[in-house]
Amino acid sequence: MTLVEHLYELRYRLGMALLAAGVGALVCCLWFNVTIWPIPTLSHVVLYPYCHGTSHTLTDLVGKPGKECGLLQTKPFEGFSTLLQVGITTGVVLTSPFWLHQLWAFITPGLHRKERRFGVSFVSFGSVLFLLGAVVAYLLLPEVLRVMTNVAGSDNLLTAFSASDYVSFLINLLVVFGISFELPLVVVMLNFSGVLRYEKVRHWRRGFFFAIVIFAALVTPGTDAISMVILAAALCLLFEMALQLARVHDKRIDAKRRDEGWDTDDPDTPSKLDHTPDPVFTPQPAAHAGPTPATEQAEADRRPRRHWYDDAT
Repeated sequence: MTLVEHLYELRYRLGMALLAAGVGALVCCLWFNVTIWPIPTLSHVVLYPYCHGTSHTLTDLVGKPGKECGLLQTKPFEGFSTLLQVGITTGVVLTSPFWLHQLWAFITPGLHRKERRFGVSFVSFGSVLFLLGAVVAYLLLPEVLRVMTNVAGSDNLLTAFSASDYVSFLINLLVVFGISFELPLVVVMLNFSGVLRYEKVRHWRRGFFFAIVIFAALVTPGTDAISMVILAAALCLLFEMALQLARVHDKRIDAKRRDEGWDTDDPDTPSKLDHTPDPVFTPQPAAHAGPTPATEQAEADRRPRRHWYDDAT
């Protein structure tokens, strides 16, 4: 393909990816207040950690019966902006398999078969780890809110979050946990590519654990110690599992090198060279002078023509 054809292909793939993300965002915005039986509304899913993590209700705050749990709208159109924020984020996440496939379809023609398998494995395990981190953060959030909102005494303070602040905190927490859970995958990929050996990382294990704790303290969006400790403990466990996978992989590579004799050869011993000269090749005269202009024109007519313009031009 020519450069212009590559640009046309990229335009098509990006357009399909944006279309998929847009359709997903529209559906999730409609799902925000509509129940898809037996799936609850998206607003209920978003409010679940908040409603199960705070002891006070809106009835205690505003004195209106029936308002057991909800967020406050403190700015004009804050509810609409919250709906868009939640709907677009959820739509992009749910349609990620489709738009990731579009990007992969643009990249994969230039890769070898081994590189394609490597890329598919990386994306698959990365998606699973990101989803695992987001689920851990979602299940952790009610306990974090319960502890942090009651630390000053449940009878002294009433808890009522604004919609924008709570949704931003929830999304940031899910994204931070999801991206942080990609750490073991990075370690395994560096080891499989030969950049990072297990013996080298084993001596730095304590330093890595200390760096993980510092990283967890910096990236967690809240100021609570619970999310920091759980994130650090989960990352340390995943990092140790990645080290064990690297150890098994290095043992297999070392055994293969020994079987092939790479570790027993003396590097100072010269290689055996074949000094037998090759026979001289005598070129044969050409059978014909070359194709005629009529033959060249017929061959050009049979070739597929490449268009250097698009439909608009």
